[in-house]
Amino acid sequence: MKLTNGKIIIYTGIAHVLLGISPFAFGKQFLEFSKKYFFKISEGLSEFPLLNGVMNYENFAAFWFVYFGVLFIPLGYLLDYIETENNKIPKKFIWSYLLFNLIGCYMIPFSGMLLLTLPHSIYMLVKRQKP
Repeated sequence: MKLTNGKIIIYTGIAHVLLGISPFAFGKQFLEFSKKYFFKISEGLSEFPLLNGVMNYENFAAFWFVYFGVLFIPLGYLLDYIETENNKIPKKFIWSYLLFNLIGCYMIPFSGMLLLTLPHSIYMLVKRQKP
């Protein structure tokens, strides 16, 4: 089995989900979500500060951390398919992925984006430039 860029993104997504629901990250929040059968884990717009709401930032972070991981899995499958069929990842995807990671690294400097996905996007760009 060849390790493709798509598979790296799939594994990153799986790791995100597993870490997110673990007791080391957001396990407490996901235990509370499960008590509601994962339905209405937030009050939605009524929590929005602009509407004088009070946001539950831990639930918000827990949801988006895991949801981002879930999103990475089909994205990785798509990229793996493109890479194995065409043997080339579109340059627009690589630049978008790099920009996404640069913004993430700027916003959250010491994170998995800096340690894993930014080097991965740079690797993809360098590899794409080679003839």
